[in-house]
Amino acid sequence: MEVKRRTAKTLVKKLSSVSEQTRTEALCELRLISKHDPESRPLIADAGAVPYIAETLYSPSPVSQENATATLLNLSISSRECLMSTRGLLDALSHALRSESSPPAARSAAAATIYSLVAVDDYRSIIGSKRDIVYALVDIVRDPHAPPRTVKDALKALFGISLYPMNRATVIELGAVPALFSVVVKDGRVGFVEDATAVIAQVAGCEEAGDAFRDYVGVLVDLLDPATGSSLRTKENAVSTMLNLIQCGREDFGNGVREMMMGLSAFDGIEDVAQYGTSKGKNKAIELLKSLDAWTVDSRFESLLSSHSS
Repeated sequence: MEVKRRTAKTLVKKLSSVSEQTRTEALCELRLISKHDPESRPLIADAGAVPYIAETLYSPSPVSQENATATLLNLSISSRECLMSTRGLLDALSHALRSESSPPAARSAAAATIYSLVAVDDYRSIIGSKRDIVYALVDIVRDPHAPPRTVKDALKALFGISLYPMNRATVIELGAVPALFSVVVKDGRVGFVEDATAVIAQVAGCEEAGDAFRDYVGVLVDLLDPATGSSLRTKENAVSTMLNLIQCGREDFGNGVREMMMGLSAFDGIEDVAQYGTSKGKNKAIELLKSLDAWTVDSRFESLLSSHSS
């Protein structure tokens, strides 16, 4: 362990060298070590690497940006507190997300680092208050030319940010809802639709969601229709979204949803979740069926609801 500590200190010292080549070589080594040796990650952070690496995110060199963001992502696995306590770290990550000069790999790693950081409850409010970060993540999702890996990392980061209720209005205000539904409608890959609907379900849980979601209720209904072939996870997310909208929205929202679903197979999708979903998904599906007075649509729902009440 002492050898690893000395190695970390030596490499971190080189990050302050006047020689760009020396800095680049040291950063490359730190990236590899932090990727393959979990024990070295806290040693690298404790040696003072994070401020130097954060500064490198402003480098005009794409290679340096990639190495820096990848190293920060590796360090965030075990040294989140060190990263969050580093002055300017979030601003540097924001720059990596927003800058046109940032290579796709750097933007992806920056988004993944944000997702890693918001795994800590206390950091969600801090990161969510950085509107430039939230906007950059939404911008990645809405960009039709963004690489798939970058979009997926941005979706996960937005999901983590939206777990903090007070962040949801900001996410909506910065244009997330149309961007997320665009992924759902235009991207047929199951994983992307599942990740996008997971974010949608979270941001639906605030009062501001009613107006923002009004034009997309039809999409949610379609996702619940068995004919669309949605995965069970996607159906669970759609159920959660609808329940959140009914509970947080206007009083007439539930009636509007119910009228839209009449004569359609969306109720079958909710029933699928109630029977085969996760424990949390089953409970939400039952609550949604109750909210929609499903037993008045089909008598079979009355026995289903009764079995869950007993």
